[in-house]
Amino acid sequence: MNFDTVRSLLRKILEAIVLTLMVTLALIVVVGVGFRKAGASLVWYDEVASVVLAWLTYYGAALAALSRSHIGMPTLVDRLPGNARKAVVIFGDLVVITFFSAVAWAGVRVLSVLGGSTLVSLPWVPLAVTQSVMPIGAVLFIAAQLLSLPSALRASEAEEDA
Repeated sequence: MNFDTVRSLLRKILEAIVLTLMVTLALIVVVGVGFRKAGASLVWYDEVASVVLAWLTYYGAALAALSRSHIGMPTLVDRLPGNARKAVVIFGDLVVITFFSAVAWAGVRVLSVLGGSTLVSLPWVPLAVTQSVMPIGAVLFIAAQLLSLPSALRASEAEEDA
């Protein structure tokens, strides 16, 4: 399997997860608002919606990283000469990978601290499950960054030749 095949597979998986989370969040919000308007607020609505939104943020960020759609300065990078452009792309990736490595490490530490804690409104849901998105999302972001690096370097070489 080459990078493009793995990247395509990861994209399909992340798209499915993000779509599922978006639909889930929309349903939770609509149901929660409906019950609140009916005068029978759901106890778990706010907490679960917050968790799903956090998951959507992490998985969506990994999906954006896969296509290099996250925040950057492409105009500045594109104006650099060939070797400087490649160096900036690689340096940027190293910074991002270092940051998300720290997020993954911190996420694992958070999971170890949570122990047997649970959601307040749904005591049968462990906080470790809800917070697992931190290390998982960070590792997915790193994978997406690494899988998209070859195409980013090819693009910088193509602009150099143009």
